[in-house]
Amino acid sequence: MKKMKKPLFEGSSVAIVTPFKDGRVNFDKLAELIDFHIENGTASIVVCGTTGESATQSLEEHVETVDFCVKHTGGRIPVIAGTGSNDTEAALFLSREAEESGADGLLVVTPYYNKTTQKGLIKHYTYLADRVNIPIILYNVPPRTGLSFTAETYFELSKHPNINGVKEASGDANLISRTMALCGDELYFWSGDDSFGVPCMALGGKGIISVAANFLPRVLADICDYCLKGDFENGRKLHMKYIELFNAMTYEVNPIPVKTAMNLLGMDVGELRMPLVDMEPANLQRLKKAMLAADLTLK
Repeated sequence: MKKMKKPLFEGSSVAIVTPFKDGRVNFDKLAELIDFHIENGTASIVVCGTTGESATQSLEEHVETVDFCVKHTGGRIPVIAGTGSNDTEAALFLSREAEESGADGLLVVTPYYNKTTQKGLIKHYTYLADRVNIPIILYNVPPRTGLSFTAETYFELSKHPNINGVKEASGDANLISRTMALCGDELYFWSGDDSFGVPCMALGGKGIISVAANFLPRVLADICDYCLKGDFENGRKLHMKYIELFNAMTYEVNPIPVKTAMNLLGMDVGELRMPLVDMEPANLQRLKKAMLAADLTLK
């Protein structure tokens, strides 16, 4: 009898920033952030994703960061390691290292720059899923990769027992709806965009993989809790209260705004890595305005 899939997590997962200090990962601060999330209702941690600036981490540093996160979390909540690459063998290397460290799952972005066809996507993800023993969450973010899944490709990949779901950041409600109709409980969905979290859950999504949760963990956890219990009225109200702040996370490319916001709140997560740079003054003022409007206290 075929074993029914269960979602890797339900609720708000933080796409956690990687704190840097003097050009290195600040592991003391990372430990502090992990504890902060566990204390404030975060359902899981995604480490070394886009928000974690994985694109500018060396392979050694990437592996070390995932390993530290898994060990410090200590099974209190699931840890999902970002292990995507536009090189299938590089993705496999990172995926196996994360599995060896004890990660609960993998977040694997579509190949970027060289991209591929839908047939290539199926081969790429099947190749990875056949060679690891922990669940994979597919990551669809066309604005960054120039590539999107089709509903039919999602359906083919949903047949693999190690492919658990999708972080959807395309903003395409029709794609999500069609895929859910095709796949049922063989492929779970999480919104990859804070502003789309409530609509995604209204369609049947299992939560959010959130940027804003880096400094609003309880807010995102509560939004998800309301929606997953079917209380969309209160979920919608809380969502609307913070929608301008969610939008502020896109004033410049992620993670520039979120790291800036965290530092403005005194969370001391350090610098960005080149080619990412400090926010433009006009956008910084807009960000501060959005934070103050959400009743946050700036340092």
